[in-house]
Amino acid sequence: MSATPTIVLIHGAFADAASWAPVTKDLLARGYTVAVPPVFNRSLIGDSAYIKSFVEQIDGPVILAGHSYGGAVITVAGVAENVVGLVYVSAYALEEGESLGALQGGFPDSDLAANLVYSPYPIEGADPGTDVSVKVESFPAVFAAGVPLEDAQVLAVSQRPLSAIAFGENAPVAAWKTKPAWGIVSSADHTINPDVERFGYTRAGLRKVIELDAPHLVMQTHPTEVADFIVAAITELG
Repeated sequence: MSATPTIVLIHGAFADAASWAPVTKDLLARGYTVAVPPVFNRSLIGDSAYIKSFVEQIDGPVILAGHSYGGAVITVAGVAENVVGLVYVSAYALEEGESLGALQGGFPDSDLAANLVYSPYPIEGADPGTDVSVKVESFPAVFAAGVPLEDAQVLAVSQRPLSAIAFGENAPVAAWKTKPAWGIVSSADHTINPDVERFGYTRAGLRKVIELDAPHLVMQTHPTEVADFIVAAITELG
């Protein structure tokens, strides 16, 4: 490959771009070009369209790394012509025509399922939507295990909800069918059943999968290992 890819880090539900901060800092220090755009968490189709548009405005090749729901987003957005690889981090690797709900439904619930809050939000010219968030009091243990409590409490009160619409939307494409991909399983994940991660990665035939004894926010607790894995994927691309 003639040019080193820009690394675009995609956050998931109940988080924002800051969830990638330790990995972002590491990659920038290594001299990589990094972008960490917002994901609006309104719908899988809309979020993926935004990220695809964002990526297509980058000059040169891009490698997409998606965490959690961000994995579903890169599965769709990754068909952008200049995307050369995908990295799934504690993430959903959807099949074409599959929804988050359908993939999750094939496995026992994680601790997240019993700790969700549903709140209405207005949509101009339409019926209200439903925001899904994590109970603030449960957030440190369920979503941010391994993160210092005082930091987890800040994340809990500043989380970005996910619209319920996103759970039922089918992925119109699966970029891993045409783009090389890699994956990290967080074996101590309480947000996504780790078997959901393993199943999706195996089905997608990812080039390499590693398991870390880590919680859902592996980018916060194991940033060096995550950054190393992304760099290794770039190296493998050549």
